Amino acid sequence: MNPRERQEAWELEFLAPWAAKAVESKGRAVPEELDPVRTAFQRDRDRVLHCKAFRRLKHKTQVFLDPEEDHFRTRLTHTLEVAQIARTVARALRLNEDLTEAIALAHDLGHPPFGHAGEEALDLAFAEFVPGAGFRHYEQSLRVVEVLETHAGMPGMNLTWEVLDGIAHHSKGRADLADTTAQRAGTLEGKVMRIADRVAYTNHDFDDAVRAGILTESDLPKECAERLGKTHSQRITSMVVDIVEHSDGTDDVDMSAEVSALTDRLKEFLFERVYYSPYRGSEELIKGQRVVRDLFRYYMEHPGKLSGRADLAKLPQAERAQVVCDFVAGMTDRYAVMRFERHFLPRGMVGLDPEY
Repeated sequence: MNPRERQEAWELEFLAPWAAKAVESKGRAVPEELDPVRTAFQRDRDRVLHCKAFRRLKHKTQVFLDPEEDHFRTRLTHTLEVAQIARTVARALRLNEDLTEAIALAHDLGHPPFGHAGEEALDLAFAEFVPGAGFRHYEQSLRVVEVLETHAGMPGMNLTWEVLDGIAHHSKGRADLADTTAQRAGTLEGKVMRIADRVAYTNHDFDDAVRAGILTESDLPKECAERLGKTHSQRITSMVVDIVEHSDGTDDVDMSAEVSALTDRLKEFLFERVYYSPYRGSEELIKGQRVVRDLFRYYMEHPGKLSGRADLAKLPQAERAQVVCDFVAGMTDRYAVMRFERHFLPRGMVGLDPEY
């Protein structure tokens, strides 16, 4: 029995009956020879971790854009915090940690530069050229792993069905956790990742807002402070413990009604006071939106300027827009700014003092 077979046997014996087991995976679109050391879900996790799109997350904005501040979250550190919370919950509930981690690491691969502000700008720019089309980061994350990244010389990473399903169903948007209209992941591991994402961002975005001077600790809604805790660590612990206590021994993953409502209250507070509210620094994200929008229009109007795609001008407009969308969505903040400078600033003026 090799290491993979031992791990598969361990999962069958010790994981919860309703947990996903690697040996029972629905498989990949293209069958592959089994690895002697790693299970199918471990291989998926490793493929995500080593892909270029994952590395680019370190230079993509989470909420606050400030390259001179070392301690604001980036899209990468957000992803790692989600993975840590999700793994903690999965282990406590005897679910498959490897599958949970693979979904968590991949869930935001499709996020564009400049955070949610960039996503909004890209959505509107896409619709300018393809009426009825739009951009949603979770759909783009799926596109990254199924089309844009490569594995063994072929398009896509050929991930298992369970990981793809978790990526496709991770996003809640602004909907409450208790909203039953949204389609949920087909595995409990996917459900863990979905709720861990909310736990992570509601807490670290508040933490970053305090760091940025937009909020103070005393601004935290009173009911959240009293029930969940007054510190970042206390609130995460309260939420995680509640998930585990409410879900342990059941074939579902959820929070209690009380903590779910408080988590949603914190989410709404952030939307009102941070995400959709003018604050010092938000003007920089508005500039970022212009960068995204203008780059999209430029490449649609000058397809020959998109490197490596000499055929772009010959494509129908909808297909051309998809290629441009893929290119812009994959940019880091700094690469987007560099391309904007190249295309829109006179030569010799790049790098001048902005007050000049």
